[in-house]
Amino acid sequence: MSSRKNKYPVNHIIGFILSIVMTLVAAWCAILSDLPVMWIIIAIMSLAVIQAFIQLFMFMHITERGATHAPWNMMFHAFVVAAIIISGSLLTMSFGFTHDHSGDHEETHHDGEHSDH
Repeated sequence: MSSRKNKYPVNHIIGFILSIVMTLVAAWCAILSDLPVMWIIIAIMSLAVIQAFIQLFMFMHITERGATHAPWNMMFHAFVVAAIIISGSLLTMSFGFTHDHSGDHEETHHDGEHSDH
């Protein structure tokens, strides 16, 4: 009976519940809170880092040793790719690159003259 008890995924359930709670807290911060924007960003980023560690330790078994110990090389490369994606997204969002070019250029009339704005 003790071997049956060890097979129950308690860590997975705790990690899943913690991840859901942190996701809901981040959504509340972004949607319903009256916090300043900088504090919302700090809270969401902090919750994301904590959630990543929870997933590493509770779902991916990063602390287990043996033939399948933690592949630090792959984790480093995944971190670099994530950093590139996040920095590119922040760059794009902060400079306001959009596909809406309606206000960016002068309108031309059908007779070829430019309109005065």
